[in-house]
Amino acid sequence: MSERPATDLHDEPSEAEVVHSELVYEGRVWDVRSDTLRYGDEEIVRQYVDHPGAAAVVAIDDDERVLLIQQYRHPIRHRDWEIPAGLLDVVGEPPIETARRELAEEADLEAASVEPLLSIFTTPGGNDEIVHIFLARGLAATSSAFARTDEEADIRMEWVPLQDTVDAVLSGRMRNAILASGILAAAERLRRS
Repeated sequence: MSERPATDLHDEPSEAEVVHSELVYEGRVWDVRSDTLRYGDEEIVRQYVDHPGAAAVVAIDDDERVLLIQQYRHPIRHRDWEIPAGLLDVVGEPPIETARRELAEEADLEAASVEPLLSIFTTPGGNDEIVHIFLARGLAATSSAFARTDEEADIRMEWVPLQDTVDAVLSGRMRNAILASGILAAAERLRRS
């Protein structure tokens, strides 16, 4: 087995021929599809969640603290810690603008600087969701607070030292995949700069 340079490591797009695609369930936020695809010499069936994608933001203040939000998530029956995030559900809105919008809507904050951090496939064996995660710096309060409903009505916000958050992720006390990916990437980005 030969070693390849690290710069050559990347996910590779691949399109299997979809012989048949069926909308199994149409949801309010995402759908469920069943595709029959030709892969190699076989036809196989795969069901998956058809997701619009999302944007998330790791907001870090001048004291190296990260903004965490906690809210109820029914599928896991937890109030988990997260970073501000939301669906790519505004037609034509670039992910970076979705991240800015979610930071304002969920935390009443705006950022002088928002830059791409990483993009992740959350569960590639079960859905097609991609989440674009951004790093926000130069934070300030928005001119007005946003009204929040449903699970967001009792959102809890905390400013936590970045290293404490890294420790919580690595010890398994915070298990949200988007938070974990964003926090670890942000910590490494700041370490390198």
